[in-house]
Amino acid sequence: MVGLCDCNNFYASCERVFNPSLEGRPLLVLSNNDGCVIARSNESKALGIKMGQPVYQIKHLIEQQNIAVYSSNFQLYGDMSNRVMETLRQLTPSIEIYSIDEAFIDFSNIEINNLQEIGRSIVRKVRRNVGIPVSIGIAPTKTLAKVASKLCKQYPKLEGCCVMYRKTDIEKVLSTFPIGDVWGIGRRYSKMLESYGIRTAGQFSKLNEEWIRAQMSIVGLRTHKELNGIKCIDFETRVHDKQSIMVSRSFSTELTDIESLREAISTFCSIAAEKLRKQSSVAAQLQVFIRTNSHREDKPQHYDSRVVNFDTSTDSTLEIVRAATAQLRHIYQKGFGYKKAGVILQAITPNSGIQSSIFDDKEQMVKHKELMKSVDLINEQFGKATVKVASSASKENPHSSKEHLSPRYTTIWDDILKIKI
Repeated sequence: MVGLCDCNNFYASCERVFNPSLEGRPLLVLSNNDGCVIARSNESKALGIKMGQPVYQIKHLIEQQNIAVYSSNFQLYGDMSNRVMETLRQLTPSIEIYSIDEAFIDFSNIEINNLQEIGRSIVRKVRRNVGIPVSIGIAPTKTLAKVASKLCKQYPKLEGCCVMYRKTDIEKVLSTFPIGDVWGIGRRYSKMLESYGIRTAGQFSKLNEEWIRAQMSIVGLRTHKELNGIKCIDFETRVHDKQSIMVSRSFSTELTDIESLREAISTFCSIAAEKLRKQSSVAAQLQVFIRTNSHREDKPQHYDSRVVNFDTSTDSTLEIVRAATAQLRHIYQKGFGYKKAGVILQAITPNSGIQSSIFDDKEQMVKHKELMKSVDLINEQFGKATVKVASSASKENPHSSKEHLSPRYTTIWDDILKIKI
């Protein structure tokens, strides 16, 4: 048996941990620049607010319903996620982190009759230790565990844990479960299946395997088998290194001068390079892109990108920033207002297998390696961007607007809660 632990309304729940007065009140978390809704409490969902909805469309509703609004606080959410995952590690045999708010749990050697109480115990302890409400679905496969975890949120009487293993129970649940909500189906396949009259997971599970293979390839067939209780997706405890690293941001105001863009690109390169070193990797390729606001049809549009290949794969912030800013000069055009920019590191390999050339300055490479190691150590100890390249900004996204940002209670000394006794 495998479990899926899913944090309920995770971003909203993180805000409520440090402000209990928000319990029961509609709450929204906004995207970068406070532009769109990226998380909603159940109360906000009940008001009909949609995921991704622009804030300007619901300003009247926010005022009328006294909705609490927060800017995205990813530093807080990331740390709270780590606390949830660490608690799960302590309470279970092993876990596989799937996303910032989800983790699969290995229950393969636990008696089925004990799983309900074990699951509820985990739910209670995560809430007690971290403050985050979670739902746990337990079933024979990962796909069915995903279905079971969704049921927890629909039926409070389950007390946060749904164990689903009897064939009759599974068939009953799948008979009404929307095909579009099945893990692995996706929007495109969902539309295709609905065009054939297949609207529930139960209908899909009864389809002929050859038809599924022809229409949806091996991915669809794997989902079909999983829904029928046949385990096809392995449990993985090892976190795989990223094959590409992208750092991009939208700006609160359009940037027209190249200096502002250069500052942003340098900052993004620094973040990407740090992520690269954290997984002990190097990159052989870099892509830089800039784009105007595609929603402003009244303004001239421009999008361009440039790819550069490094002669020798690197993890040096200095080399990556130098290459990126050089490419920026080629793609930047005066007269446009740029709304978004970003960098992508590609062709990533382990740093243990760097293939250097006879033209490389070996002494310089060693200096870069030691310098980056020192920079990472200082920034880890004293805070992000304590040491940075001169061309980068003083903060991660210098041109963002976060008017409703909550304190970073768990990661910044000055933001720690103060209690008066």
